[in-house]
Amino acid sequence: MAPLIKILLAIFLPPVCAFIQVGLSLHFLLNIVLTLLGGVPGMVHALWLVVTDKRG
Repeated sequence: MAPLIKILLAIFLPPVCAFIQVGLSLHFLLNIVLTLLGGVPGMVHALWLVVTDKRG
């Protein structure tokens, strides 16, 4: 998937981006929790997953 699309997903739908990037893993669950805690922490975490190219 193109990096630009992943970045846009990380901004608007962080858990979806985390799932696409790492699958069902601890990072995905952490992203759901961070998103529920206010949105911005989940967005930052999803962007971090995309920029550092983490794989599941």
